[in-house]
Amino acid sequence: MKRRFLLRAAGSLAVAAPFAALAQAAEWQTVVGRDLRFRIEMPAPAKETKAAGKEKGHASELIAWESKHDGEMFNFDYVDYTAGWFSGRDTKVAARELGRGEAEKAFARDKFKYVRDEPVTLQGWDGYALDIQDAGGAVVMMRTYIVKDRLYRLLVTAKDDEASKAIARRFLESLRLAETRPA
Repeated sequence: MKRRFLLRAAGSLAVAAPFAALAQAAEWQTVVGRDLRFRIEMPAPAKETKAAGKEKGHASELIAWESKHDGEMFNFDYVDYTAGWFSGRDTKVAARELGRGEAEKAFARDKFKYVRDEPVTLQGWDGYALDIQDAGGAVVMMRTYIVKDRLYRLLVTAKDDEASKAIARRFLESLRLAETRPA
C-alpha cells in the first residue's frame, strides 16, 4: 500500500466536508465515521475524499480526511479489506509493513532520523508508530492500526517547536475506536 506515495512525500491529498461535533473549540472538529466505528479530532476545517481505485485486498474505497493548521498537514484515512484478510496474518507484522510502506524509500535513513519506529496498540488493536525527523528538527509522525479487517492510518507533520509537536500529538492521540479488542 503506497498511501499515495506518502501523500506525495508529505504533500497533500485531495479531500468534502465531514461531520463536526458540537461543544468543542472552534479550531478543532470531530470527524465521526458514518458507521460509527471511530472518531478523531482534526484542526478545522477537515475535508473528506474517497479514492476510486482499490488496491489488492481492499473491499472498499479508501476514505480520507485532510486539514491544515499553521502550515502543517493532518491526514487520516481508512480502508476496509476483504473479510478474513488479516485474520490469517500476524497483525503485528502486517501493521509494521503497512505502517512503514513507502516511508523507507521516501525518507532515506542517511538523510532523516527515525526517532520512533515501533509497534504500538490502540484499545488492544495492533498498530505501528513511525516518527521521522529531518535535519532541521521538523517531524513526520505516522500511525497505522489494524482493527478486524479495517486499516486506519494517520499522518501529521510538525515544526521543530513544542507547540507544533503538541498539536500533532493531540491529533494522533484523539483517535477512538468503537471496539476494544477482546483479551
